[in-house]
Amino acid sequence: MKYQNIREEELKTRVGQDYFWQYDYAKVIGNVDFCVSMHHNENLLFEQESLLWAEAKTGSSEIYKSITQLILTIGKARTFDKYLPPSYLGAFDSEKIAFVPYNDIVEIFYLNDFNWNVAPSNYETKEFQLIHKKVEHIVESKILLFHYEEDDLELEKFIKTNFIVGKFGVSKTKIDKNNFMIIYNKWLQEVKPTIAVKWDYLKEKGIIDGDFYLADLLSKDNFTLKEKLFVLLQNKFYELDRIIDEAGMFVSKKAEFRDGQVAHTQFWNRYERPPKEEYWDYIVERRDLLVPQDVRERKGSFFTPQKWVELSQSYFAELFGEDWQDEYYIWDCAAGTGNLLNGLTNKYHIWASTLDKQDVDVMHDRIKNGANLLESHVFQFDFLNGDFTKLPEDLKRVINDPEKRKKLIIYINPPYAEATSAKTVTGTGENKSGVATSHKINQYFANKIGNATNEVFALFMAQVYDKLKDCYLGQFSTLKYIQGTNFRQFKEYFLADYKGGFVVPSNTFDNVNGQFPIGFLIWDLNKKEEIQNVVCDIFDKDGNYQGKKKFYGNLPKSINRWIKKYDNKKIIGVGYMCNPSPDFQHNSQLYISQKKGIEHFNFWNCYLGNIMQGSIYFSVRHCIKKTWLNDRDQFLYPNNKWKKDIEFQNDCLAFTLFHSQNKISSKDGTNHWIPFTEYEVDAKAKFESNFMTNYINAKYSSEIDKDLYNKLNLHSAPLEFSKESQKVFSAGLELWKYYHSQDFSGLNSEKYDVNSSLYDIREYFQGRNDKGRMNSKSNDETYNELLSNLRKKLNILAKKIEPKVYEYGFLRK
Repeated sequence: MKYQNIREEELKTRVGQDYFWQYDYAKVIGNVDFCVSMHHNENLLFEQESLLWAEAKTGSSEIYKSITQLILTIGKARTFDKYLPPSYLGAFDSEKIAFVPYNDIVEIFYLNDFNWNVAPSNYETKEFQLIHKKVEHIVESKILLFHYEEDDLELEKFIKTNFIVGKFGVSKTKIDKNNFMIIYNKWLQEVKPTIAVKWDYLKEKGIIDGDFYLADLLSKDNFTLKEKLFVLLQNKFYELDRIIDEAGMFVSKKAEFRDGQVAHTQFWNRYERPPKEEYWDYIVERRDLLVPQDVRERKGSFFTPQKWVELSQSYFAELFGEDWQDEYYIWDCAAGTGNLLNGLTNKYHIWASTLDKQDVDVMHDRIKNGANLLESHVFQFDFLNGDFTKLPEDLKRVINDPEKRKKLIIYINPPYAEATSAKTVTGTGENKSGVATSHKINQYFANKIGNATNEVFALFMAQVYDKLKDCYLGQFSTLKYIQGTNFRQFKEYFLADYKGGFVVPSNTFDNVNGQFPIGFLIWDLNKKEEIQNVVCDIFDKDGNYQGKKKFYGNLPKSINRWIKKYDNKKIIGVGYMCNPSPDFQHNSQLYISQKKGIEHFNFWNCYLGNIMQGSIYFSVRHCIKKTWLNDRDQFLYPNNKWKKDIEFQNDCLAFTLFHSQNKISSKDGTNHWIPFTEYEVDAKAKFESNFMTNYINAKYSSEIDKDLYNKLNLHSAPLEFSKESQKVFSAGLELWKYYHSQDFSGLNSEKYDVNSSLYDIREYFQGRNDKGRMNSKSNDETYNELLSNLRKKLNILAKKIEPKVYEYGFLRK
């Protein structure tokens, strides 16, 4: 509720200031609560024209009752005889405001034999009940209702557009291809809950809430204008599942409104329907945007941006020649609404199949509006589980002819869903049901491609390879099947010759989460070659060429195999380091803490004898920033050159001590990671542990005998740090000193922890939000400057470490 705990007079003032500040909202007209008019020009002789008369209520009120009270107030005083009536009557409270065109309600004021002398605020009189009933009948189809918090921008636009002297009629928000999704999201909240259907059941049948929205959107006077939609609005109900039964009779199902269509009417009163006809095909074609995320991942309802469609087709032309569309055959077996086929010219050589009947209907409708496809070549087919003998005859002739099959191009952007998610590996979720594991073909390919069966796009590739031998495959997908560690068995099965391709940022595709490369790669399945390394052209989000990148398929062992050598869980350590999957994508899950986390990763035990190796692992994975292009790059088992580079090792230790992913906290136990002494930071008490400074200065405990010392291969003299590392230490020292210089006397004494880590210091100054997350900044500007300086010095050190990451084989360029 936007305006809480205020009185009515203050509410009127606040609403006036927030929404009607360009108008005169202080004028008093009779007993009307709130009046809005244009500012009066004293040079004009005629009367100041009103724009709004409204009833005001604090808290949350029933709008119809407020409008009824307003009508009784106006009618009792015959206000409309003394002043020019306004363009709108209205009512508002602390959370919402409603408008009704005056012309739509004026007849009420001229009722015969009506007693207007009752108290307008008495809701129990028969007069009030009579007017209230008439208001409900008239207003429910005319009211324009806005909630301040949810509809703030729309309310401002409505006032700006309609509060004009002499204007007749209501200007509603126009819908176009830029805002139809924004309006859909509002429709989900306001209209969908009032439709009397079982949504889960419909989703299983392939009908989505977006189909109901399209029926609403492409309608006039509550009748859907496009007959080919899967759901039609028929005035006061929806018609769906229209079929011809066995008797040859047309039958359908009906869905009605739970509230008598009130919410539906109020919602669409704000918008002009239908949009301009020039937008209809685009909106229907973009049905993929209305598909729920779980369905979209399973069935692949992802729209390929037109610039990448055109670019991919140019790669075909470069590979096969300018007459390729006349010489080759094209089948998109994961077509959705068919946008991947836009721009192709030879419709006699093109086939499109999709899992959903609704998408077939959309494509058939597009054909009637000029899409360059044949209706007989567009069909419903489950490519992963379907019977290939039931394909269209002309397509079967191509597939069954060995020579023609060599000219067949499977051109797809298949589903990208996988059976596991990030939540699975962090222990907060479970394997996705109904994704890859739901396909029968999963069992068929389990022994052939192993763990790759978790990926739907890999199943498409395997099915193409199995059923359509010797064809070409041009596919949009992630590059997991080249780089991913779960695809070793897949690459032994899928043998093909790479012909070329490109990569683009994933966020250029609608509804794809994350920042990673999506590639379009072309494969010749007639040539059986093991996937090794592929070189792709790089294009940025605007389609600009950015060079080339090599993606490696024949990588050595991972960095996790290397760091595992130095793990020893039998020794009491000083913390744990999480070892997530060895690529940039998972680096956010790499951190150091006092205790093991809930993730299903190895938690590597940090102790005196492996601190340096742990720091190297931590630093080489965090010193290079993640980008969309390197997101899936793998960290590798290094060569032995790092062992002789002592400066590199010490740089990694400095980097690890001051990095934000070092989440050591004294709240979880003794902090062994303080890189300074009590004297250096002017601490108010002695630290519980000087482990780290003793380690840096080679001051080992007397408990370590000579044999253990030699076995752990510990340094015998204080570590010498590079000038870049020294600057990091200096910046960190200023931060620690500033923390210990704070006034912790009196009530603040409980906030002081002499053993605070960098993570604890950040938490002290930055605090946490309502969701428990650490705030990004502090109100203490001195602290912000000190932390910023530390980060700058750490970034300089990271740049120094970066070349060694490649030199020592932790990454390949």
